Amino acid sequence: MKQIIALILITFTITNCFAYEFKLNKKDLEYINNSDKKSFIENRLGKYQTLKDKVKDYELIRKLSHVNSFMNKIFSKHDIDSKSSIDHWATPKEFLLQGHGDCEDYAISKYFTLLELDIPKEKLYFGVVKVKGSNTAHMVLLYLENKNATPLVLDNLSFRVIPLTKRKKLIPKFAFNEIDSYKFTNERFTKKVNVNWGKEDKWNKLLKRVYKDKE
Repeated sequence: MKQIIALILITFTITNCFAYEFKLNKKDLEYINNSDKKSFIENRLGKYQTLKDKVKDYELIRKLSHVNSFMNKIFSKHDIDSKSSIDHWATPKEFLLQGHGDCEDYAISKYFTLLELDIPKEKLYFGVVKVKGSNTAHMVLLYLENKNATPLVLDNLSFRVIPLTKRKKLIPKFAFNEIDSYKFTNERFTKKVNVNWGKEDKWNKLLKRVYKDKE
């Protein structure tokens, strides 16, 4: 991520009543058919559907691990370079069609994929962390059985889904999803907070684009 987002310690709630479904529309099909990488995109989308069919009835940890591993095999690419100030949060479709993304794009695609696989959204959080030795923020996806439990981490920097307490290089900042947001430690969530997104609320803009894709 471009920079660590500031926090305001106020109770914060986001509600969204829409269910998520990965579904290609006419514009997506035109993009695929006109792409010089059409065969690669179709192959990637086919494997994605196979993944969801395969793991739908898996036990929790296997489901998390398979989704994490699948997404991590997609190439990473930083949004920001020396010539650009754009930090784009991709929808799952954008991520899978383009075949590359930044850390938040991995986390976003894992989140919505797991929603499709019947993981309750109240148990999935985006975790903003700092990686020791890095000056920039990093985003991971957290699975939280309950607010007193230690989060499991799905990270594009690791193929292992393990408790946050075992990821010693990750320094927790805050976590959020469509329902609420929290400060958290390596062991548990602590205090509800409000996220100050600054000039651009990328999270709610992303949600509008994701759910509008269904139309």
